[in-house]
Amino acid sequence: MTRINPNFVKTIRKYGADDLNACFNCGNCTAICTLSDEDNSFPRGMLRASVLGLEDKVQSSLDPWLCYYCGECSETCPKTANPGELMMSLRRYLTSVYDWTGLSRRFYTSKFFEIGAIALLAVLILGLFLGFSTIPAEANRLTPEGGVALNLFAPAKLIHLADFLMAGFLSFFLLSNILNMYLKVVVKDKSVKVPLSLHVKEAWRLVWNFATQPTLTHCKPRLFWVFHFFLVTGYVSLFTMIVMFLPWFQTDVIHSWWHPQRLLGYYATASLLAGIAYFTYQRIRKVNQNSKFSHYTDWTFLVLLFLTTVSGILVHVFRLSGMAIPTYYMYVFHLMVLFPMLMIEVPFSKWSHLAYRPFAIYFSNLKKSALALQKKA
Repeated sequence: MTRINPNFVKTIRKYGADDLNACFNCGNCTAICTLSDEDNSFPRGMLRASVLGLEDKVQSSLDPWLCYYCGECSETCPKTANPGELMMSLRRYLTSVYDWTGLSRRFYTSKFFEIGAIALLAVLILGLFLGFSTIPAEANRLTPEGGVALNLFAPAKLIHLADFLMAGFLSFFLLSNILNMYLKVVVKDKSVKVPLSLHVKEAWRLVWNFATQPTLTHCKPRLFWVFHFFLVTGYVSLFTMIVMFLPWFQTDVIHSWWHPQRLLGYYATASLLAGIAYFTYQRIRKVNQNSKFSHYTDWTFLVLLFLTTVSGILVHVFRLSGMAIPTYYMYVFHLMVLFPMLMIEVPFSKWSHLAYRPFAIYFSNLKKSALALQKKA
């Protein structure tokens, strides 16, 4: 039995969708989309399902994640129904569907709730430093190389322990949400049964798509893929160093500029700045179709990432310059921005898309391969 939710269009609008009723099912979007084939009316299928209120169909679909929002469908739509932006809105909506805590829905539909959560977590970090950390009596003590001894103020071992606790929190919620996604789109689909062997056989696609986002290369302009690659690799590199190798990364030893620790840090920083600058410019100037419509969470993400990157640069500069007090204060501010960004964006908001998309491609390939096996049997 097919269930219809007559209020589904109103729900999707809360996540940024335009007036879906403008669509009169002409099929232009499907004709121009490279992802469309004889078995999948892409993206028109999702557009019609949304208009008709087929909520269950949308929730069990992977189509929104397969779309990289090149914008050609919206550019050629004669009624400006903007199917590309709908697919983006559905990705936000599906993030809230997979999230069993309900936090994603609150973050995506309430500016007050998101900003309030960011402020609350920032105050928590400030409170922890005020309550448990003090500026050391020998605050101006420098390393033999002349830099600030940061670990006097924020011991790397304690910060590393906090990093592991945070990583455990993020992993639990993100992976449990991905499991929920798997149950909805693979397990509940009774038309196909995926054998365990296929999960192993297709696993390489998950790693490959996460690392390179190859489908994005089909979108114009190609620079979009380049700067997206910079943003992702910069973030992953910095996240890995901070969470997994903090004692090596946050050391009082001042290494030469060509040391791997500093080179990795410089690459991550430069990549993040390049990505932030490109996507901010695109959204301000509204150059391409995929940057003409910005949800407030898009800007929240960019602002938090910018403040995290710049404050990290200033900590590095102050530390190398022997400016102890500015180093300590900026370090606290850096964590006051970094912590909320990771706690909110990674499992519940924008950064979660980085995990959902490759998993969606992986699940899609699982189902296709399983169907092919069933037809041969």
